[in-house]
Amino acid sequence: MIRIRNIKLSLNEKENILKEKVSKKLKININKIKTIKINKKSLDARNKNNICYVYELDVKVENESKILIKIKSKDIFKTPNEVYKCIVTGENSIQNRPIIVGSGPSGLFAAYLLAEHGYKPLIIERGENIEEREKTVDKFWKTGLLNTSSNVQFGEGGAGTFSDGKLNTLVKDKKYRMKKVFETFVSCGAPKEIMYENNPHIGTDILKNVIINMRNKIINMGGEFRFNTCLTDINIKNNQINSIVVNENEIIECNLLVLAIGHSARDTFKMLHKRNLIMDSKPFAVGVRVIHSQEMINKKQYGEKNYNKLPPANYKLTYTTSKGRGVYSFCMCPGGYVINSSSENNMLVINGMSNYKRDSGFANSAIVVTVSKDDFGQEIFSGLEFQMNLEQKAYLLGKGKIPVQSFNGYIENKPLGSINSSAIKGSYQTSNLNEIFPEYINEAIKEGMMYFDKKITDFASSNPILLGVESRTSSPIKIFRDEYLMSNIKGIFPCGEGAGYAGGITTSAIDGIKVFESIAKIYRNK
Repeated sequence: MIRIRNIKLSLNEKENILKEKVSKKLKININKIKTIKINKKSLDARNKNNICYVYELDVKVENESKILIKIKSKDIFKTPNEVYKCIVTGENSIQNRPIIVGSGPSGLFAAYLLAEHGYKPLIIERGENIEEREKTVDKFWKTGLLNTSSNVQFGEGGAGTFSDGKLNTLVKDKKYRMKKVFETFVSCGAPKEIMYENNPHIGTDILKNVIINMRNKIINMGGEFRFNTCLTDINIKNNQINSIVVNENEIIECNLLVLAIGHSARDTFKMLHKRNLIMDSKPFAVGVRVIHSQEMINKKQYGEKNYNKLPPANYKLTYTTSKGRGVYSFCMCPGGYVINSSSENNMLVINGMSNYKRDSGFANSAIVVTVSKDDFGQEIFSGLEFQMNLEQKAYLLGKGKIPVQSFNGYIENKPLGSINSSAIKGSYQTSNLNEIFPEYINEAIKEGMMYFDKKITDFASSNPILLGVESRTSSPIKIFRDEYLMSNIKGIFPCGEGAGYAGGITTSAIDGIKVFESIAKIYRNK
């Protein structure tokens, strides 16, 4: 096949004319084109008067080699072989089946690849399966009754289940692990366009079914799931994992353990530290969520002429304050909701989510400030305690409800009027968000918002709604692992966002694949 880059369609042109554009690009008769497959598709909205879609296509034509010799262009070349491959070369035996702790993206993909290659993994998850978890979360949003074992953070699919399902990443993918991730998602029911869209997303409503289908495939390949099963201790013998304890009283023999525990497993972090796994604190970011009208964001990003012809717009904003502190937008959710994502009693944390159609009418994004050891201290759990302190303040400030405030009120340091928004899932209450954060964070958010107003007109001056607290942008802990992706305890493989090696669904899934590859190099599957 031949790959052709940089083919453009205006907003008024349909994809059925791609064949015509290919024939002109290759200077051949249109009838000689056998097939066309989209490899990449992106929206170029830099010039609002000339917005267009840009395609990268794989085409099958007659006499491909002759065409490639004849046409000299950096945009036309032979389609590379982009197939993920991994061969099991390990020689060490595994006495017991591999155990994976956590069924978020990293755990699921480690399990999927292990099952696909005959290792028959056991996946344990402290939360419920998707079917029950969805009911539990909905009940929490309506009543405030929290299940600390199964919630937005814990349960099948991990924290990413109740999110926008964004799959974009800046990771370089020379081994085509990302393609393997997307192909797996599509085979389990995700939209086919995630294979080529520049900013792919699945959406919470579809992602739930994708995860159920992944679970069933893993089971059919010899894997096993145990829900409502929490890792509470590990037993080590001669610096090697020997067994694990679940639900405080059941011992399961284990000599290969994948720790895909997620960024909110604070109790597990502390247990692992007691068992001498080497770990340290790491930087992360904290802040608020901001809600705007999606129509306003569309108009600012696309222009008045085209805003209603295009999908819900997103944005990505960064700024360094006058005092040198980083402020940036994070996990922007077009057409989405802000949700109560709490997982512990007497603490409150929020996140954003969208369904596939992104049709809530509201845009939301975290506006967060980077914090490091200089801010929260040098001890291993100082960052974790910093998070917890903010979440406790948010809970008390909102009296158990999400604290919300207009931007003008935040600037003036006082709650102003009542707020009513259908873009929030969970109870909320007008509060003064200044009372949650140290002053240096408040100053940075305010300065950053005013700067973002210059990049997107009315971003701050439209007096948007702010909500707190966004504190779990990433794990506050990084667990040591060596060149084999193994911890200092033999047989334990820290994995994914919770271990400090990923951020978001795609990078977490890729890290799960990397851990599988390491296991396959060390251990045989029988």
